[in-house]
Amino acid sequence: MRKTQILIIAVVIFLIGGAVAAYAYDGSQKGEIAQGVSISGVDVSGMTHEEASQAVTARVLSPQRRPVKVMFRDEKFVLPAKELRIRADIERSVDRAMEESRSGTLPERVIRQITGEKLDSSITAEVTYSRPAVNRFVREVAEGVNKEPVDASVAAGPASLTVIKAENGHKLRDNLLTGQLTSLLDQGKGGRTIKARVTVVKPAVTTRTVADQYPTYLTLDRSNYTLSLWRDLELEKTYTVAVGQVGLETPAGLYSIQDKQVDPNWYVPDSDWAGDLAGQVIPGGTAGNPLKARWMGIYNGAGIHGTDDTGSLGSAASHGCVRMAVPDVIDLYDRVDVGTPIYIG
Repeated sequence: MRKTQILIIAVVIFLIGGAVAAYAYDGSQKGEIAQGVSISGVDVSGMTHEEASQAVTARVLSPQRRPVKVMFRDEKFVLPAKELRIRADIERSVDRAMEESRSGTLPERVIRQITGEKLDSSITAEVTYSRPAVNRFVREVAEGVNKEPVDASVAAGPASLTVIKAENGHKLRDNLLTGQLTSLLDQGKGGRTIKARVTVVKPAVTTRTVADQYPTYLTLDRSNYTLSLWRDLELEKTYTVAVGQVGLETPAGLYSIQDKQVDPNWYVPDSDWAGDLAGQVIPGGTAGNPLKARWMGIYNGAGIHGTDDTGSLGSAASHGCVRMAVPDVIDLYDRVDVGTPIYIG
């Protein structure tokens, strides 16, 4: 009977001693984070609160404080970190890690600590930043990247036509860039440089189709007294003409055929050179009307017409109009439509 009592007392003492030892051992581990605990991918096992805070700051917050760059070809756009106002709730995440480490009963924690069993607990340190700053930056990149397409066109000279090639434009894929930026800032991982992507924007008039815009074209070389007709941007025919004399020059610039008439009336300008005829209307097809056969109006009373004064062709002799031999003006009249461009140089 006495031996049984002694045995019971011994067991009780042993258990009490073990509990005390377990409690003491558990208490010694209280200031450290348990094995298998990570914060935003940073393994903080065995670290103190201060050590874990420093480690997470170095791995999570510090990289976020570097600027973000967006590259497009040779252009670089920079978003300074200070504009993002990046914050991370590291202290709270470390507090949670400490709480996770103390989860379970005393025996469970002691067994876990002695055996090295891992908790397998992953905690996220929430990172916040200015979304409006991201949106402003994307708009800034778009302004620098976006390019309108250039339609193919024609550059005319007094006796030449040159096709200016079309150019593709491009538009920033702004939604994609916004997603890339937010993903980078949310995760805090990866390079801080992003390559901007664009969508190609085609021109409305391509180099191949520009000739369709100009089935006919006229160029006037005043210095050489030649009028050239171009069809599908290829030289088709050249005529010898007369142009405006000094002081009454044929106007230079890019115009178009505004109207066409057969045997036009002559509305005599109210000018000194018109003499007694000034302000009168001379019917078309009459001997006193110098506008012979055909008329193609260009600009402000100036136009192309036929003349009986063929000796004036090849010189600056008119009062601003372009004179042609009657057969030539009839030929040209049938080849061009209203709206045909004419470049005078």
